[in-house]
Amino acid sequence: MLRDPSRSDTGRASPSGGTLGLTLLTATAPATWGTTYLVTTEFLPVGYPLVSGVIRALPAGLILLAVTRRLPHGKWLWRSLLLGTLNIGALFALLFVAAYRLPGGVAGTLTAVQPLLVVGLAYLLLGERPTRWRLGWGLVGVLGVGLIVLRGRLSFDLLGVLAGIAAAGVMAGGIVLTKRWGRPDGVGPATIAAWQLTAGGLVLLPLALVFEGLPSGLDARALGGYAWLSGVGALLSFLVWFQGIGRLPVVAVSFLALLSPVVATLLGWLFLDESLTPWQCFGFVLALTAVAAAQLTPDVVRDLVRTPATAKGE
Repeated sequence: MLRDPSRSDTGRASPSGGTLGLTLLTATAPATWGTTYLVTTEFLPVGYPLVSGVIRALPAGLILLAVTRRLPHGKWLWRSLLLGTLNIGALFALLFVAAYRLPGGVAGTLTAVQPLLVVGLAYLLLGERPTRWRLGWGLVGVLGVGLIVLRGRLSFDLLGVLAGIAAAGVMAGGIVLTKRWGRPDGVGPATIAAWQLTAGGLVLLPLALVFEGLPSGLDARALGGYAWLSGVGALLSFLVWFQGIGRLPVVAVSFLALLSPVVATLLGWLFLDESLTPWQCFGFVLALTAVAAAQLTPDVVRDLVRTPATAKGE
């Protein structure tokens, strides 16, 4: 009898090469989002966070709509509006509020609770029972991100704290609902990304016009920054992200978002001369370990550990 290559000798499922490749590809999306802080502070005009959110989302959505040539209809009209608001519009707005009102990376730590929220929502909406394994690694991930981004004396702003927690909540809700509803027949990730990016951008547009207005005198540096955020940070990254959500376990995917503050801190160290302390390096190890461990199960880990020992005994 032929042996299933995706299973170990003990009969338990083990990660296949295809799943590993898809996980690594999906991880590029939150890693790309980690470049947002560097691009915003070094390339974009100051004081236009909502406008930046619109420019990041809406052009990418419209380009994908032009390519896919398919509009939502029926129940997918309100579903796309809700998902676009959660995954794009509300998320961007709340992250900016938290970032502006909370010093020292507190916002990054608050949003790191998102995998734990996904565990709870996945149980309520998808029937995926929470495991002590992923709950434990969720707490490890929060601790790791906290060690990475928390520096110096801390002060807390209630509105900023609430915005940070709400940002984690809307992203968790968007991830789980995207998994629950899936996609209409014949609709691919590009179309789903088009609908949600366009809806999220349109939700932010009136807020940006009322509270900020349009920036003037954009130079080549700013235009390049906006092109990166829209082309790579939205169009390409959300294509990859929605494909991953559709095919990978939703809780495992949620842990990949921990890569954003990790990448943001690394870029600050590389390009902005921001120093890294030993505690921050330890935080990197914890966060990356949590991301990797959440993609596996205890049975698979035991098999991976047992296999080299068995081979050595032979």
